[in-house]
Amino acid sequence: MADKKEKTGFFSKAAQRIRDIRAEVKRVVWPTKEQVTNNTVVVIVVSLIAAAIVFGLDTIFGTILRLILGMA
Repeated sequence: MADKKEKTGFFSKAAQRIRDIRAEVKRVVWPTKEQVTNNTVVVIVVSLIAAAIVFGLDTIFGTILRLILGMA
């Protein structure tokens, strides 16, 4: 036979989901403005360093390839 679990409607499930989300958001530890600023600076600096490395390697390998193929 079928289980006799309580069947809930769409709106009651949606309301419960919203209550769960609100409770979870209250538990989140939000970063301070200083932490956000610091993390943003770190991301920008690391991105610039990575871009410089990729640019340098691309230039080196492109030059080597042109020398090998005699296009210099």
